Amino acid sequence: MTQQELADTVHVSSRTIISIEKEQYSPSLMLAYRMARVFGVSVEDLCLLEENMRIDDEENGYA
Repeated sequence: MTQQELADTVHVSSRTIISIEKEQYSPSLMLAYRMARVFGVSVEDLCLLEENMRIDDEENGYA
């Protein structure tokens, strides 16, 4: 899925998607919910920060 396709699906601009990917913008709860539905994950999984992923990897022996 392209950034534009995701943006169109969740009714935002591709600029918004790019900003979210670069961690320059945090989506509203409603936008996070829409994106989570597109990807079939929970909002919590969608919003898991890079730092939390690193910590999880270390705790699970993946780092």
